[in-house]
Amino acid sequence: MKYIVCRKPAARKGWAFGSANKPFALKFILMITLMVFIIIAHSACGEKEPPSQTDFCLDTSCKITIYDDISYNAAEGLAKDAFQVIHQYEKLLSKTVSGSDIDRINQSGGQWTDVSDETIAVINMANGISAESGGVFDITIGAVNNLWDFKGENPKVPDAAAIAEALPSVGYQGALVEDGGVILENPSTQLDLGGIAKGYIADRAAEFLEERGIERAVINLGGNVVVLGEKDEDTPWVIGIERPFSDRTELVGTIEAVDATVVTSGIYERNFEADGVLYHHILDPKTGYPVETDLEAVTITAKKGQSGFCDAVSTTCLLLGKEQALQFIERIQGKYPDIGLEAALIDKNDDIVQTKGMHIQFSEKE
Repeated sequence: MKYIVCRKPAARKGWAFGSANKPFALKFILMITLMVFIIIAHSACGEKEPPSQTDFCLDTSCKITIYDDISYNAAEGLAKDAFQVIHQYEKLLSKTVSGSDIDRINQSGGQWTDVSDETIAVINMANGISAESGGVFDITIGAVNNLWDFKGENPKVPDAAAIAEALPSVGYQGALVEDGGVILENPSTQLDLGGIAKGYIADRAAEFLEERGIERAVINLGGNVVVLGEKDEDTPWVIGIERPFSDRTELVGTIEAVDATVVTSGIYERNFEADGVLYHHILDPKTGYPVETDLEAVTITAKKGQSGFCDAVSTTCLLLGKEQALQFIERIQGKYPDIGLEAALIDKNDDIVQTKGMHIQFSEKE
């Protein structure tokens, strides 16, 4: 086996069932999380903080920090410009942005829709992961996702009949890319790129900065992190892995990264409790309900430029459960050895299994 079972992380302090469902509270918590989720060894006390920009986009609070030795104003300007790139891609790929490529596909009633090359690239990547996973990862789940209002003030379990009615619209084979456009074979099908678009956009923001000569930067789009270069010469970035259900205040441990992407997905990210049952946002495309597996969180790392791929892989692992996820990861590693993919899985017993190249530095027990 290529996996290492690790000791349990320190005990969790609390379970954040209800608070994350309030939009304003969520925004505040996520902004605070930016200070906790990434541990980037800052300069000594009293030194000026590196130039950065923060923005709320992609349904989360995001931060871009530039460490190159350029003027403060120039670095801030480049970070701001990178956010413009992020917003441009969000306008292409978000199903909730009126007139986006995805919105136009969803509103087409199954008609051929002309879309950008970038949108086609994401859909092709998503369908590739769907094929690799046997349909477990599926961007055509949008009609089912729409029934679950995880971001609302008062989320509730949808009517079973409504879920049953939406399920026949799910099936990635029915999202066809042809001649620079997209056709949905079932007019009721709705695309939702929530499991892959953020990572793809993080890669595009990183490319933008590199094309402008930036060599050392951190792009943090919530659970999707891309680091350019090293923090300092022979000094890697240190990235924190969030502890599931810790109210976004604790870390399982840290990993070192250079020119890399780190993506974490978990059932704790969006959820609500009803009648003593926790409902989370990772939906099973076969049932339309939150998937029931033994995993709480998955962290995937790979070389820079693979954040979109890692995004989809992390979600797929949550859907598969630990045993099948390990088999899936091993298959992906064998098929795509050059991307340097590694993984850490946290199960509901708080045990961690990680691939041999992951090397988590665990937090001390309290």
